[in-house]
Amino acid sequence: RGISQRSSDAGVSDSPKHYGSASSNWLEITQSVRRIVQDVKDEGSPSGMSREELLETNERLRAVRIRLEESYDTAKKALVTLMNKYGDSKSQRNVFNRYPMLKLMIKDVIRLETQYWTLVEIPKQEKLETVPAFVLRACSIMEKSQKSGEGVKTSAKLAEEAAEKRERMERLEMMTTAQIEQENTQMINDLYRL
Repeated sequence: RGISQRSSDAGVSDSPKHYGSASSNWLEITQSVRRIVQDVKDEGSPSGMSREELLETNERLRAVRIRLEESYDTAKKALVTLMNKYGDSKSQRNVFNRYPMLKLMIKDVIRLETQYWTLVEIPKQEKLETVPAFVLRACSIMEKSQKSGEGVKTSAKLAEEAAEKRERMERLEMMTTAQIEQENTQMINDLYRL
């Protein structure tokens, strides 16, 4: 409207007024868009958590998942090895030759149980407790107990972890609050299945 009006009123003195109002409209639109973008970034999630709380929860869930997956993979490999040893022991027909093999397998099971599962203290879920509440409670318990060997880290390992965290944070900054919450929900479900 302003452009067509300016061309038809070329000699009229209030034409500079239109230029001023167009620039002020443009400024208002820009400010409005900035406010909307900021509101979208700052808006809370459907769960009522702020963006910062969602980012903190995401980081906690990721750390616990890494720790649980390490223990799970170690236990799984040990059980597969145990099954293979048991299968090999069946080839021994002589009971006296087979007994020492079974004895070593039992020692491996005991070592596995004491070494790995005591480090991963997972509480039982209460009857009325929701899955997210249970997983977050288990996370807080696991964060308190420190895994052996975690206390000493080399500077290279610390630098690698810092770079990985920086990459994760950059990726999360590009995401909306709803996307972060969706990722958190997926991690909660994955941890619950473990």
